[in-house]
Amino acid sequence: MMLPRAGGTERGPGRDRRAAVIPAHGGRARFTGQAPTAAVAGGGIAGIAAATLLAERGVRVTLYEREPSLGGRLSGWPTELSDGTTVTMSRGFHAFFRQYYNLRGLLRRVDPGLDALTRLPDYPLWHSSGLQDSFARVPRTPPLSAMGFVALSPTFGLRDLVRMNPRAALPLLDVRVPEVHDRLDGVSATDFLNRIRFPEAAHHLAFEVFSRSFFADPRELSAAELVLMFHIYFLGSSEGLLFDVPDEPFPAALWDPLHHYLQGHGVRVRTGTPVREVRPRPDGGLDITADDRTDRYDALVLALDSGGLSRVVAASPELGDADWRARIARLRTAPAFLVSRLWLDRPVARDRPGFLGTSGYGPLDNVSVLDRWEGEAARWARRTRGSVVELHAYAVASDADRTTVQAEALRQLHRIYPETRSARVVDERHAWRADCPMFPVGGYRDRPAVRSPDPAVTVAGDMVRTGLPVALMERAATSGFLAANALLERWGVRGQTLWTVPRTGRSAVLRRLAALGAD
Repeated sequence: MMLPRAGGTERGPGRDRRAAVIPAHGGRARFTGQAPTAAVAGGGIAGIAAATLLAERGVRVTLYEREPSLGGRLSGWPTELSDGTTVTMSRGFHAFFRQYYNLRGLLRRVDPGLDALTRLPDYPLWHSSGLQDSFARVPRTPPLSAMGFVALSPTFGLRDLVRMNPRAALPLLDVRVPEVHDRLDGVSATDFLNRIRFPEAAHHLAFEVFSRSFFADPRELSAAELVLMFHIYFLGSSEGLLFDVPDEPFPAALWDPLHHYLQGHGVRVRTGTPVREVRPRPDGGLDITADDRTDRYDALVLALDSGGLSRVVAASPELGDADWRARIARLRTAPAFLVSRLWLDRPVARDRPGFLGTSGYGPLDNVSVLDRWEGEAARWARRTRGSVVELHAYAVASDADRTTVQAEALRQLHRIYPETRSARVVDERHAWRADCPMFPVGGYRDRPAVRSPDPAVTVAGDMVRTGLPVALMERAATSGFLAANALLERWGVRGQTLWTVPRTGRSAVLRRLAALGAD
């Protein structure tokens, strides 16, 4: 299960034999002699991917990151608990799905066997009504995956199946990019599901839980993103919906090794140094100001979140053209989300899953029992005979009182796992953030593509339009490699082979049905 190395082969990256290869452009293997210089603004997944590929090809790279460490929205930082233990706090749980081929290819640079990832046995979903779903026994290969889910799920009864609108569901059967956005970007995820007449409980469990992984209210989320996600994780891929998680905190498992890898390839990593302004030069280069210092570069990858990208472009009036700049100015950021991490003085019941998606429990969207898989949390739990639990609340209303949301999330934990009611909270940390991209109804055309109007500037990130069936962390990694590829192609140097889930529906019969429904 190896992804191609830089310039590598075309062996499949996973179990899905229909995974689609995106061939690398040709050219010389790498630079020799005096190579061009490139700046990468942003040290998250997208920026690290871009910097990695450019440096492997011999480009002289400087990576700028405004935070003290790499990782972006998967970064972590040390904090000392009241008992004197130094632990790692982060922005919360992330699922490393097995169809994240290009992200896994990035991680394989420092961990060829992906030994730092451990598999979770299930992805259970609980609704406050008492209904529960699970993906552990659902077949992985479509369309058996969808049929198996319906057969095994308590949310689908015969009466529910009879009243569904199969014609409205046809777009799910043959998802194509970017056509899916042309067809469905003007519709909300909620309205799309209402058209299909999904059972309300299935709506909450099977779709709302997924849509909220975009940190958005499904009434505001573009249906195109929801349908694309359904294709990536369920009906278009045979990798399944189970996933892996790092067995140590993000810095130790992922970013510290990649930081060393980048430095080993000559990358200057400048953390705590945000890019503030970009000025194109008459000779085709760029003057880039970071803090109070300005340096000249031959190329730039803007691998920033929506807010950071908007700020840099607004401060750089000569960058791009008027239309590009206006579209970036209209980018939106998703509502705030909460990550609460609790160190408890007693264990959670042994039969509790390591990860649980929830719906109908107030602001609480999922629960993670970190000591089930993360080494640092497990060591603390063993030593204290306690447990480490993480709570997430997504798309929190802008006028919500944060202390109240934190307390209500804890109250819902007590409701879901009653044994935690008697546990004392030894310590707690709460992280509030509002920097994830928003994919609103009708917003697709405002999102930047990888290539900008300036051939020396490319864009990467999980909000970028790639023209490929990727999302979330995988879109970040893929766009980072694509951004580097675009610059390498300009310089006549070979790019990186990439992979995605199949780019169309898997069944010719279902694709035909979908086409008939669109007529």
